[in-house]
Amino acid sequence: MIVQEIVAVLHAEIVAGAKKYDNTISGGYASDLLSNVMSQGKIGDVWVTMQTHQNIVAVASLLGLSAVIIAGHVQPDQETINKANLEEIPLLITALPVFEVVGLLYDKGIKGV
Repeated sequence: MIVQEIVAVLHAEIVAGAKKYDNTISGGYASDLLSNVMSQGKIGDVWVTMQTHQNIVAVASLLGLSAVIIAGHVQPDQETINKANLEEIPLLITALPVFEVVGLLYDKGIKGV
């Protein structure tokens, strides 16, 4: 699955990193604790969170994540969007709650550790 397909499945909006719309998703992780994501996330994962600050982009870039999904109809600030564009990290937003996002992704074959 690629980022573009996730956008369709989740009825999400890509707010940053559109140049990497074709990134391949190899797995997934859901957490709002950055240190937990840093220790458990893998290259190519999609990360589901409700966090919106710039540090989510830093973590995604550090780990080589394929995309970050901000769930629960939470909006990132402009600084986060700017940083995601700079780092070329696809940043998606969806109104769906985290639990539903993870269920839909799992149903489409994206598995976690």
